Amino acid sequence: MRILLISPNTLTVPYPVYPIGLDYVAGCVSAEHRVRIADMNVLSLEALEELLHDFSPEIIGLSCRNIDNTEAGDPLFFISAYSKLVAWLRERSKAVLVCGGSGFTIMSDHILAALGVDFGIIGEGERFGLLVDALHQDLDPTQIPGVISPFSSLEMPEPWPGKQVRAFRPQASHVDFYLKKGGMLNLQTKRGCSFNCIYCPYPHIEGKKHRLVHPAEVARTALDLQETGAKYLFITDSAFNSDVAHSLAVAKAFKAAGVSIPWGGFFAPLRLPVDYFSTMADAGCKHVEFGTESLSSSMLATYRKPFGVDEVFAAHQQALDAGLHVAHYFLLGGPGESPATVSESLDHIERLNKTVLFFFIGIRIYPHTALYDLALEEGKITPQTDLLRPLFYQAEAIDRDTIAAQVTARAGKRNNWLIGSGGARSAATVKKMYSRGHSGPLWEFLAL
Repeated sequence: MRILLISPNTLTVPYPVYPIGLDYVAGCVSAEHRVRIADMNVLSLEALEELLHDFSPEIIGLSCRNIDNTEAGDPLFFISAYSKLVAWLRERSKAVLVCGGSGFTIMSDHILAALGVDFGIIGEGERFGLLVDALHQDLDPTQIPGVISPFSSLEMPEPWPGKQVRAFRPQASHVDFYLKKGGMLNLQTKRGCSFNCIYCPYPHIEGKKHRLVHPAEVARTALDLQETGAKYLFITDSAFNSDVAHSLAVAKAFKAAGVSIPWGGFFAPLRLPVDYFSTMADAGCKHVEFGTESLSSSMLATYRKPFGVDEVFAAHQQALDAGLHVAHYFLLGGPGESPATVSESLDHIERLNKTVLFFFIGIRIYPHTALYDLALEEGKITPQTDLLRPLFYQAEAIDRDTIAAQVTARAGKRNNWLIGSGGARSAATVKKMYSRGHSGPLWEFLAL
């Protein structure tokens, strides 16, 4: 069968993100079928129409990685554009339409209805290969756990038990786009999240138990990306060091394999071995992005973070001592937030030196999270509330505008304090640095 996988994401702020998920989806399809990838960061609708005509796909897979950008102050809702794309495809192709991805998994029934596709895949995309085989044999794909249709029941499957195969194709037309726009490609070292943060749907999407990729295999992938021309690697794990021993093994495998390009990822500011970040730096790590969320002790407890204020300061200093660029992400406005807890966080944040600070004010309410359950209990939402369009938790003691005013007043004219992802200023800075030959996330330049 002829299969076309489409990445509809066109968001490039603050930088374009390579659609790694479609590599894994392509890797699960048996060799008897033909697979093409269409990245809408690269293709115009005219070029996509030409591809539909020339390739004539029998199945089209649509990736829904994100529902929105989760920024209360600058909201972007992606499902409307995806719905228009599906309607456009229906007019030009008789292919079976399938949607999947992390965003789809969070609210699969709502997105299935909004897009009007034939089938959806809940959870990890490897089940797409089983769906293709079922359609090829004229079998009912909804008998496969995790595959749904508008007429089937909704049931979350167990995490994918099989092998994860990434079909990265260096010659694919969309790869060159990312090599020219900052040179950053990405890779995954594990799936699953063992943390219990109240707002995060990752454990629902990937499961709560880690499924580790062997460090040598991760290093081989990194070398493949490096040989393709990548100038920087970003690790897409929800927290690279949620399994400390595995992250150390991956770093050592990078060094042993000869990975020579810089890399970075998301880290949790846990209590770590004293040489942890020096080991990371020795293996080529350049950027550490901490999901700190708050520096109020009570709010960290409310968020169920696996660390406290002291651990944040210790991890921060260890990373700086290793010569790494450090950023912290904060989520303000959760349950129990107040003027006092915001002030407590800001007082502590003042002590974080040589860093870039991203403040996200307001926490998106997602189903399958403890925050959703709490919002129900507090009467802020009902089981009938439509959460497809972004809805943010509202603390009782303080509103988002007041939090933003506190942060803005404290930030003053300091460039390293940013609300949200930094907006136009962040995008302009990154674009300028890319034009000068720099690679990577480059948020360290926002502090200049």
